[in-house]
Amino acid sequence: MSHAATLAPTAPRKPKALARPSILIGAGIVLLVALIALAAPWLGTVDPQQINPIRRMKPPSADMWFGTDMLGRDVWSRALYGARVSLVCGIAVAALATSIGLLIGVLAGFSRLADRVLMRVMDGLMAIPAILIAVAFMALTEASLKNVVIAITIAEVPRVARLMRGMTLGLKEMTYVEAARSVGTPVHMIVRRHIVPNCLTPLIVQGTFIAASAIITEAVLSFIGAGTPAHIPSWGNMMAEARSLIQVAPWILLAPGLLLSLTVLGFNILGDGLRDALDPRMRTIQ
Repeated sequence: MSHAATLAPTAPRKPKALARPSILIGAGIVLLVALIALAAPWLGTVDPQQINPIRRMKPPSADMWFGTDMLGRDVWSRALYGARVSLVCGIAVAALATSIGLLIGVLAGFSRLADRVLMRVMDGLMAIPAILIAVAFMALTEASLKNVVIAITIAEVPRVARLMRGMTLGLKEMTYVEAARSVGTPVHMIVRRHIVPNCLTPLIVQGTFIAASAIITEAVLSFIGAGTPAHIPSWGNMMAEARSLIQVAPWILLAPGLLLSLTVLGFNILGDGLRDALDPRMRTIQ
């Protein structure tokens, strides 16, 4: 080997996390759906709310890529705007559930009284299926996207709270935390400096799975008539309208079903990749 070759600069290594195909694929799918949602006014062929009885239940064509529904509305345009509803719901639920769950879990981990009260409430909520909690909440409120987000968040918070409580109890026993407490460091500073930063990695991973779960739950709620109002073009509403026409007009179900499956798949692949990359127990020795 020549002397010049030994002195040649080496290319910088990519972070292992970014080099994982699952993260790139999952993030690419989520980004693609997000771009579709943002560009819906330009990608759609017509107004998603435009009714035209003359062209009702027309099969896919060059003008209407995924055909029209029973009211003559363009299925493709409605599916594009439905991506906005699903992404807003998924991201909002993930952000709210992780934030509230973090607060409850850390509080329960540091206070025995709070642990006895809050975690019993969380246990009670976890004993009820999430969809039943969401349906019960929506039955008491009016149909709107805001209430759907609140309903799903209530069902998702206990999972995050239990995760954060377990991590807080473990981190409290670490040497650096005990050292900080021994010198009189206030609890809120210990939480901010030592507890929360070490909980961010599992929170991010959990947030991706919560987003996928929230998107499915929103679609189920809309499908059974307990979610967003019927006039809002969401994937669940579109599939609910198509269920009685699946034998004569299956294309009405195609676009929302494909986009829903693709979005949930993207979040799940992204979550799996982040878990494998950020969890030391899941890393392969190279």
